[in-house]
Amino acid sequence: MKHDDIKSHLESGGIENVKVGVFDVDGILRGKYMHRDKFLSALKGGFGLCDVVLGWDSNDQLYDSAAYTGWHTAYPDAPVRIVPGSMRDMPFEENTPFFLGEFDGAAEAICPRGTLRRVIERAKNMGFAITAGFEFEFFLFEETPHSIRDKGFRDLRTITPGYFGYSVLRNSVHAEFYQDLLSMCSEMGFPLEGLHTETGPGVVEGALQCAEGLEAADQAALFKTFTKVLAQRRGWLATFMAKWSNDWPGQSGHIHISLQDKDGGAVFYDANADDNMSEAQRWFIGGQQALMPELLSMIAPTVNSFRRLIPGFWAPTHATWGVDNRTCALRVIPGSAKSQRVEYRISAADINPHIALAAALGSGLWGIENKMEPTAPVVGNAYEQEFGTAQSLPQTLYDAAERLGTSTAATELFGTEFVEHYMHSRQWEEREFRKAITDWELARYFEII
Repeated sequence: MKHDDIKSHLESGGIENVKVGVFDVDGILRGKYMHRDKFLSALKGGFGLCDVVLGWDSNDQLYDSAAYTGWHTAYPDAPVRIVPGSMRDMPFEENTPFFLGEFDGAAEAICPRGTLRRVIERAKNMGFAITAGFEFEFFLFEETPHSIRDKGFRDLRTITPGYFGYSVLRNSVHAEFYQDLLSMCSEMGFPLEGLHTETGPGVVEGALQCAEGLEAADQAALFKTFTKVLAQRRGWLATFMAKWSNDWPGQSGHIHISLQDKDGGAVFYDANADDNMSEAQRWFIGGQQALMPELLSMIAPTVNSFRRLIPGFWAPTHATWGVDNRTCALRVIPGSAKSQRVEYRISAADINPHIALAAALGSGLWGIENKMEPTAPVVGNAYEQEFGTAQSLPQTLYDAAERLGTSTAATELFGTEFVEHYMHSRQWEEREFRKAITDWELARYFEII
């Protein structure tokens, strides 16, 4: 939408305030209300937002080693430009439009949305357009932000008990929530193509409809935010942690990707090739496979991410690929020209969608540029097979961040500023974890050692 169209929409609707948000490094939506006059001015010339949004973690604790921002810079404002085409009406009778923003100036180099946009521009320069679709698993609890803390995050009550995947009983009993979620997603511009219970107590999976690359990531990040909002307004709580309990499988955040050429043709499809895999798709997978160990911190961004990456829990443990094989990190889904794609299965629900898609897409493009051939596809259970050192993944977030920092491909794809800033942010995350004394340590050592 153009400035005048937005102005007319706000004035004719008697809308006094607008909500604006930006995504931080962890994919958390940070923002505020703006008066209409201030917003219309910002729509033309941008506005300033304290750059601490790019300099703190998910707990609002300041990174201790970020070059871009810190006490040494005195935390000035960073310029933000508003994305006009991102307008959505807020749900819940707010009568308030919502707009996404994106960091500008020097901050653009480390902005998650800006980083993905640059990778998509790389694809465009190669003659490609990207289509992507995200799917997320999340657990729902009969809890509130207060009750989970009062309970010390223990003995939490899920909305339903036991295993019950694809349950019509469960989604009928809680039909009001399912219908509210479906309606909210449609009205806010990130419609779902599927919604069902998964295996576990209170776990649900939502698959978003595919969209153009940048819009797909915007929709995924907004879906995570407003699913949590809807649940909390109901007196429930949703979590997108990678793995919240030892007793249940982790929560995936898979990404489906396909490429189109300038005429809209399917780049990954070749009717005369095995499994309809074109040469370009093969190279794309080769690049994703080769760079997965180097880019893992962009895909597994928390300490908790690595709790999920263990054998037998529906999560891959090596940089593997196979045809319609759900035990692999990369699953080629053969089909028609329209449906031929690759599913990036290493990612969990805790991803920052912009950063994760930048890694999944960027590594694939790098594979096409370098004509990277993948290994032989895995047939059967990948968990029971052995693979070479090149396919091994880092075992901790700290190690994964170090691999990113030394990756020449990452620097080429995402820029020195992003790589250094993101590496330090993940190393900070692991150092914060190491400060904590866990229940496991207390139970193991307190009395006996």
